[in-house]
Amino acid sequence: MANRLPLIILLWVFTDFYFFQAVKTLSGSAMYSWLYWLIDLLLIGFMLAAIFVRRGSRVQQLLITWLMGLMLLAFVPRLFSLPILLIEDLTRLFRGFPPRSYWVSELTVAMALILSLIVLFGITLGKHFYRIRRETLSFPDLPEAFDGFTITQITDVHSGSFSNAAGVQKGLDLINAQQSDVILFTGDLVNNQATEMDPWIPAFAKLKASMGKFSVLGNHDYGDYIRWESAEAKRVNLARLKQVHQDIGFRLLLDEAIELHKDGQSITLLGVENWGKGGFHKYGDLGKATASVAEAAFKILLSHDPSHWEGVTLDHDKHVHLTLSGHTHGMQFGIELFGFKWSPIKYVYKQWAGLYKQKDRFLYVNRGFGFLGLKGRIGIWPEIAVITLKRST
Repeated sequence: MANRLPLIILLWVFTDFYFFQAVKTLSGSAMYSWLYWLIDLLLIGFMLAAIFVRRGSRVQQLLITWLMGLMLLAFVPRLFSLPILLIEDLTRLFRGFPPRSYWVSELTVAMALILSLIVLFGITLGKHFYRIRRETLSFPDLPEAFDGFTITQITDVHSGSFSNAAGVQKGLDLINAQQSDVILFTGDLVNNQATEMDPWIPAFAKLKASMGKFSVLGNHDYGDYIRWESAEAKRVNLARLKQVHQDIGFRLLLDEAIELHKDGQSITLLGVENWGKGGFHKYGDLGKATASVAEAAFKILLSHDPSHWEGVTLDHDKHVHLTLSGHTHGMQFGIELFGFKWSPIKYVYKQWAGLYKQKDRFLYVNRGFGFLGLKGRIGIWPEIAVITLKRST
């Protein structure tokens, strides 16, 4: 991401000055120009404040949250309304560059206002605009007893970002309403500290599944992104978080396997600690998790970071039928309409949202239940995934 920063800055400056041409065409007073540039000054102020306050502090997190919201509110409407001005300039090129058309500038600003409302919805109500996404996957070697077996997957709760109990409860009620055989959680229960989950334990403990609830850790669960008083304080935090999983009724899988039995047959759940490409820690050990698992066993892997799939799982000597991941959040920003799917995160993660298949192995990347950084979601809504397993002939 760092090597793309100059391009991002260049794009920001270009859209800023270019969109201002429409504002200048319409404005009859210098006051509107001052108001336009005041937004930039506020954003610069937030940036400087976020850089210089203590890293990992609550104040810094709050500043970053506001900064991301304001940047999207300012940048996205400008960026996606600019093609109107660009088309006009292409025609002006062949007309000797006459003055800008007043109605084209009106159309550009109107489009930007509409997009601003969409962004505003995302950062206010979008954070709890839960979507149920369903997939049915067929396997020839699925044990017959598990034909029709249902999984509800959630991921990336990030409880430290929650403030609306009613909104969170809406999502939890939707999870229970699926009445799946198991509930699987694929990491990032908190942002940094186990105590973030304390207010939400009673609500999450009421999640129900007939054959159990299982979970793994995500990169944020280890407390790697804040400063601790000591290494011991960090260790105690992780131990407390593991206890929280137990308190809410989830069996935490730490590089281990567990069998689910039904009518004399079984499938195997695997759970690994976080393993991610790039600068993320590679704690997970799939070899350890599968050490005592038979090759013929039907295997479902919980692994927080989807990069683990291509990095390790696909070429692992034991066939893993289905991997469930999260981590990307779909960047909490993008477009998903009529089968079209796009988010900037696709340039960082090859598998970033939805279902993928290679070598007769499936990966499902959940868009996440909660949110982090940006206090909301725009276009990439919070997700509850329901996966049905079928035996194919």
